[in-house]
Amino acid sequence: MNKTELAAAVAAKTEMTKKDAEKVVNAVFETLSETLANGEKVQVVGFGTFETKERAARTAKNPRTRETVTVPATRVPAFKAGQALKVKVAK
Repeated sequence: MNKTELAAAVAAKTEMTKKDAEKVVNAVFETLSETLANGEKVQVVGFGTFETKERAARTAKNPRTRETVTVPATRVPAFKAGQALKVKVAK
């Protein structure tokens, strides 16, 4: 399912127009992105938790040249599914 299909599904479930549902879906993703960029986490009870995690710097090897390269530390997004989502997916 892509974002357009998600907006169409939201429109069908909420009796909104597809255009309004697309605005809502875009607003949710934009807010989620901004919150994570600020280092905060987003908890949706029954669904899961979105947060950022620190990935430490490390060394890696270029598989083509076997040269050792330093990969810098970075912040990455992470998602942990909530119990209700785990149960629903497992069915």
